[in-house]
Amino acid sequence: MAGLAEVRSTVSDSFWTWRDLMYRFALQMSPDDVAVVATQAFIEMLEGGFCHVAEFHYLHHALNGQEYDDIGEMAVRISEAAAITGIDLTLLPVFYAHAGWGGQAPASEQRRFINSFDRYVRLYERCAAVAATGVAPHSLRAVTLDELLLLNEMAGTRPVHIHISEQTAEVEACVAWHGQRPVEYLLNHAPVDRNWCLVHATHANAQERASIALAGAVVGLCAVTEANLGDGIFAARDFAGAWGIGSDSNVCIGVADELRTLEYSQRLLYRERNVMANNITRSTATALFQKAIEGGGQALGENAGIIIGQPANIIGLTGDEPESALAHWVFASRKSQVSHVWVRGKRVITDGQHVLGATSQRRFDAVVARLRGGAL
Repeated sequence: MAGLAEVRSTVSDSFWTWRDLMYRFALQMSPDDVAVVATQAFIEMLEGGFCHVAEFHYLHHALNGQEYDDIGEMAVRISEAAAITGIDLTLLPVFYAHAGWGGQAPASEQRRFINSFDRYVRLYERCAAVAATGVAPHSLRAVTLDELLLLNEMAGTRPVHIHISEQTAEVEACVAWHGQRPVEYLLNHAPVDRNWCLVHATHANAQERASIALAGAVVGLCAVTEANLGDGIFAARDFAGAWGIGSDSNVCIGVADELRTLEYSQRLLYRERNVMANNITRSTATALFQKAIEGGGQALGENAGIIIGQPANIIGLTGDEPESALAHWVFASRKSQVSHVWVRGKRVITDGQHVLGATSQRRFDAVVARLRGGAL
């Protein structure tokens, strides 16, 4: 659906109007479609410099909302796509139980996402059998506090990812319902620690950002998506904690795109240049890349960097000098500078391309053409 939501509607456009189109696509997709689309997404991620994906996956059930014979059918297809393409996968089956605050009944268009807690337990166990797995309560509006605490207990030391404070409407609704802002409420009621990734956290205020850092949680920034959806700007310069990057809505996939958009958003917010650099790491691209690697490792529950005995996930860039090549890739290149990618020591990208790229693109284009016909 990338590009299709870039036409002004007769009402004010927002995340919520974008979501309507997303539902129209999601309600059509078969397991075969998901396999094709996931394969293409993972190829684009690898070609764009990502080596490991935390797949925030919530399209679980058949078109009528019933379980497949294999409750993890969709997750298995995603796991297979990761294996075929060579990307590292941490599967995050999403727990989505309610349409809004206070345990509201789910809407019909959410039927493929919805699980009771007992059904989610079976789904989670199936996912854990095919991939490294964490838990993903979708958001505070989609789970109750009791469910959230049970999910945290289930996760143990595995990653816990949750969307939070992405939209001002979400903040206002949480204040109306609970008398607290979303990040404030979460930190006051759940045992948030370094296993947690707070996705977006766009509208966390200064006190909330300080509390996130104190808790040791990592913030998952999706700068391209946050800009595309008109979410707002996370004040990253003033955040003392860890952050990583993700592609989220997949309107455009690439490490350089995310890092550049993040830095430019800070420049617009603070009206300065080279905002995310510091006196120790003066190169902005290097500072961004290092922080993204560290935060991404934490969000995945993995150690970051080149470490003996750990996965050898490495990207190679064109250029003669590492720091200038990195800066050119992030800020000045008209095309990706990623030349080679190794995941767990195996080369999966050569001369900027995946061996399955052309075949995957043809299959993807055919699926998209059919889905567009049903969604528009």
